[in-house]
Amino acid sequence: MLSLLYQEGPSTKGIFRRSGSAKTFKELKEKLDSGTEVDLARESIFVTASLFKDFLRNIPGSILSSQLCDKWVSVLDQGNNEEKIKSIQRLLEHLPRANVVLLRYIFGVLHGIEMRSEENQMNAFNLAVCIAPSLLWPPVSSTPDMESEFIKKISSLVQFLIENCCRIFGDEVTSLFGEI
Repeated sequence: MLSLLYQEGPSTKGIFRRSGSAKTFKELKEKLDSGTEVDLARESIFVTASLFKDFLRNIPGSILSSQLCDKWVSVLDQGNNEEKIKSIQRLLEHLPRANVVLLRYIFGVLHGIEMRSEENQMNAFNLAVCIAPSLLWPPVSSTPDMESEFIKKISSLVQFLIENCCRIFGDEVTSLFGEI
């Protein structure tokens, strides 16, 4: 999924914002969940993007770890960008290695899409709004107002992660899949 998003996302207007066919999404999700081989390259990239967000939402406790939720939310309240980046890197050390590896690939893809935002209309802010709720959620449910405020904070954090992904994850994050 990430490889397809890396290849097609940068040239796809509204990637992650627009939804694919709900029927196709449901059918493909059932096939993937049952272990059936699926050729996503033959499907709409919007369905693939929806499947990927759904995959992220189904990671128990979220990929960024709901247990670290308060720490993630407070990162942007810290000093300058350098201090924020160091805080993020420290938080990443508390995540399972598999999560960090997946995050590197995710932010490599998002960075590639953001670099072509003139074409796809998905700058770091737009991408963050679309993907942030799939990356982290609070460990307990809250009121709609608190949830809305939380989503704004996480979206700002994800925007910061996209804009600074090379400094956070290393320069090679932009070429994990080769050339676009």
